[in-house]
Amino acid sequence: MTRMLGSDAILRSLEAEGVEVMFGIPGGAILPTYDAIARGTTVRHVLARHEQGAGHMAEGYARASGKVGVAMATSGPGATNLVTAIADAWMDSTPIVCITGQVKSSLIGTDAFQETDATGITMPIVKHSWLVQDARELPQAIKNAFNVARTGRPGPVLIDVAKDAQETEIDFSYPDDVALPGWRPPSKVHERQVREAARAIVESRQPIVYAGGGVINAEASPELLALVEAARLPSVVTLMGKGGLPDSHPLNYGAPGMHGSKYANWALNKSDLIVAIGVRFDDRVTGKVSAFAPGAKVIHFDIDAAEVGKIREADIPVVGPLKLALSQLTREVKALEAEKKVDRTHWHAQLEEWRALYPYKYRRAEGILKPQTVIERLRDLTDTRDGEFVWTTGVGQHQMWAMQGSGRWATAFRRRSGRRRPVRMRPSSASTATAASR
Repeated sequence: MTRMLGSDAILRSLEAEGVEVMFGIPGGAILPTYDAIARGTTVRHVLARHEQGAGHMAEGYARASGKVGVAMATSGPGATNLVTAIADAWMDSTPIVCITGQVKSSLIGTDAFQETDATGITMPIVKHSWLVQDARELPQAIKNAFNVARTGRPGPVLIDVAKDAQETEIDFSYPDDVALPGWRPPSKVHERQVREAARAIVESRQPIVYAGGGVINAEASPELLALVEAARLPSVVTLMGKGGLPDSHPLNYGAPGMHGSKYANWALNKSDLIVAIGVRFDDRVTGKVSAFAPGAKVIHFDIDAAEVGKIREADIPVVGPLKLALSQLTREVKALEAEKKVDRTHWHAQLEEWRALYPYKYRRAEGILKPQTVIERLRDLTDTRDGEFVWTTGVGQHQMWAMQGSGRWATAFRRRSGRRRPVRMRPSSASTATAASR
């Protein structure tokens, strides 16, 4: 054990978790930890200009790196400024750990200067939170926080640390084990449910895979691709799931929903089986739920049992890690298809016909540069280089242009002598694209 202040213990704990960078702004209640940063740490600190920005930076880092993002802020307005980013991370299932300063323990509950109930304010939008008033609890709280943020369905957690806990000396040792008796995220899937899902896929005539951000969070893109190719399953991919299946893959019919294509929506609504993987049946996709894919049976794969059946009843629910579930499903489907030949020629032909007839389109006019043209040019430039590219956007119409323009099929109509001639755009070969969610 090493004797050190609670503030130094916070940094040693972050180092033990492999944190390389954190984002934040100093302020009164978190200053002891910033003093510790000045004393030395391997964690690089990026100074934001607003705590909300620090939280979004942590989100972006987590989304781009696959690691847990870390944001730091002071009490009061510092903590409340983080709320928007925490809510966004909650809705997008992004793993971040937010560390906020709090007034001294003796002042908690007295409406002291810049005191706010950070754990109470964020309770509906975090997976878990801790108010640490005893410096000896800091290492275990941080160990637990990182485990909760990254396991199961990823998401944000909050650690609120009293100022005097940061200023108190403790004997520091970082724990090897998580101490959360009630936290047991699913680690396996029910084999009978997987077999039932495989049987439903093999027996369906017009199936469609409906894949979302859960595929990205679970790092299950290879398993999704293996399933799609093994069973020749047409697929649609949500905005949050973009990149989970290569845009250039012939079985990827792009994004469904109010900003998606006509052919992707028809593929969903005319199917007889929806294989929902890491999606939540968002209203932007379903519209009126009672009218959404009325003739389809639903298989719903998700790590979060609360999502299964929440919006659309699942005929076959499968709860568990997607990498494991999809690999097992692929094996079961291959075994069943070896016994029973499945002919979906008509369904594939119908989808290709819809894709050819109803691409994304817009009118081009000489001398006018439209945003869709800019997006397509950016797509083409990134296609000509080696490696993968990450598309990132804000929220608004430009996000929809990016989603549509980075896909395989788009048509521009050029005005020419009063007639409209379709000009086919070059298909994208980009295999990775992400966009901030609304």
